[in-house]
Amino acid sequence: MLEQKTIEIIKSTVPVLEKHGETITTRFYQLMFGNHPELLNIFNHANQKQGRQQKALAGTVYAAAMYIDNLEAILPVVKQIAHKHRSLGIKPEHYPIVGKHLLLAIKDVLGDAATDEIIDAWGQAYNLIADAFISVEAEMYEEAATQDGGWDGFRNFVVDRKVVESDVITSFYLKPEDKKGIATFIPGQYISIKMEIGGEEFTHIRQYSLSDAPGRDYYRISVKREAGTENPDGMVSNYLHDDVKEGDLLKVSAPAGDFILDTEKNTPVVLLSGGVGLTPMMSMLKTLVEIQPSREVTFVHAAANSNVHALRYEVEELSKLETVKSFFFYDSPTEEDRMNNRFDVEGYITREWLEDKVSVDNADFYFCGPVPFMKAINRSLKDLGVKEDRIHFEFFGPMGNLEE
Repeated sequence: MLEQKTIEIIKSTVPVLEKHGETITTRFYQLMFGNHPELLNIFNHANQKQGRQQKALAGTVYAAAMYIDNLEAILPVVKQIAHKHRSLGIKPEHYPIVGKHLLLAIKDVLGDAATDEIIDAWGQAYNLIADAFISVEAEMYEEAATQDGGWDGFRNFVVDRKVVESDVITSFYLKPEDKKGIATFIPGQYISIKMEIGGEEFTHIRQYSLSDAPGRDYYRISVKREAGTENPDGMVSNYLHDDVKEGDLLKVSAPAGDFILDTEKNTPVVLLSGGVGLTPMMSMLKTLVEIQPSREVTFVHAAANSNVHALRYEVEELSKLETVKSFFFYDSPTEEDRMNNRFDVEGYITREWLEDKVSVDNADFYFCGPVPFMKAINRSLKDLGVKEDRIHFEFFGPMGNLEE
């Protein structure tokens, strides 16, 4: 436990972190990667270049300062980040490196305002927070390694099938090279893929939601090709689309993630997705019809048009069931889409439509997609009076804030 004086010092820095947080975390990454370039084998380069990781870390540091006397309040955030850390391979020995460079960055950005007293207080606070992460992650590593079909670190998987799902999304069916069993997962979870790309000094790790139900002898990921390799997100996705072939090996970490379907409930479920955000929703939909066939499910997907709409035929097949309803929104339908009635609504999902078509009063809502899409859905659900404990969502990448 921290002394009361230390807690007071940490809390006194909250306004400073609110103002300078991203500057500090940006400097932190510069310093850490400058001294430890080997860590670039773990961290997502795309999130670094886009500033998403810096912003997410700033938010986490700010929250830690706010709740330093009640870290239980941010335990859900700790667990969410810990899932990503376990999936990436972050280990206890990395935490002292992070702590050292975070303190250097605070001192560097704040200058004389970062007194020895403040730096010492943050050093104590960081150690407390790091211990919490290390403890939670130790349990996750043990669970991942000891469960049936589980493993530690990265395991070789063969690309058994590669299926083009749309103009921009391709599915990869992955089976273990050793032909042994694979760990089950909870719908909504993801795996990490570690890529070694020719001409690149460091490895690239990306996390992809599992897009099929658990219980198969394979994992399926459905990957969107990001526009151009000059786009930081595009390097890995384009490599997967263009260079990875059936029979190739990929290094895969065991499933992780806390955005998961609650199958203990029997309430109606509404799955809302935009673009490639449909991948975890597909896993949830297929699981629901398999293990809770009487549970009411509404599947709502938004895409530009049929050219980029992946996995629609799987959804249409499941929608033949009495308990499943599906709706497709196209904001830029083609003439062929119109002629063949390939969508239900032209435009975007609105609060009014949700109120009219969905069981708002008692349903659980799960959604994923581009951040603007997620903000709009979140705002609509809040306006309709849906309680927070029935709203579940996942960011692809570092955490963000839907309330901004």
